[in-house]
Amino acid sequence: MVSTSSVHGVIARVFNAATLSLLLVTSLLCPVESRADGVRLLALGDSLTAGYGLAEAESFTVQLEAALLSEGYDVQVINGGVSGDTTAGGLARLEWALSDDPDLVLVELGANDGLRGLDPATTRENLARILATLKERGIPVLLAGMYAPPNLGEDYGERFNAVFPELAEEYDVQFYPFFLDGVAMVKDLNQDDGIHPNGQGVAAIVERIVPHVIKLIDDSGLRNAAVR
Repeated sequence: MVSTSSVHGVIARVFNAATLSLLLVTSLLCPVESRADGVRLLALGDSLTAGYGLAEAESFTVQLEAALLSEGYDVQVINGGVSGDTTAGGLARLEWALSDDPDLVLVELGANDGLRGLDPATTRENLARILATLKERGIPVLLAGMYAPPNLGEDYGERFNAVFPELAEEYDVQFYPFFLDGVAMVKDLNQDDGIHPNGQGVAAIVERIVPHVIKLIDDSGLRNAAVR
């Protein structure tokens, strides 16, 4: 005579086997997407990335994502901007920012270092550590450069401005020379503070930087994942 416990054991084994088979079939028919939103681009930056003083729809990451989509690239642009952040702040929260598991990173940091007159050697060291970490992780980078405020003098400007192109060459990353190209000092493209771009200013930035972002995607071998 078969015991009740034995019958229950057989039923449990049959149920578990059937469940496992169902899960396997489901996984084949509906594979889990490691990148649910296509390619992920982390924009690690300060207020220029965060969208200070702007409606969300006017912010850099939202406009960049929309512009890429209009070019046929399905890219989720992650807003990793924190207003007021220096390169030290960006470095301090890098690990946290990378928890979003981005495929690519746009580094836009340094404006606040220049505004505060911080030692360019410190800016260089912070950015170097950021780029070194990303290189170790195998994450392709687009480094956006920044220029020092002219009131800090020629010597400071030369040392500060040289940081970005030199690091781009040292770490062999793509380089966009000046994030505010075509927008800095243009009254109609900036907010009342004369520092932060308005919605139109952000659109101008996006228009100029999109080709560089597309090149980053294509050169990184992610075109097939991004283009739907």
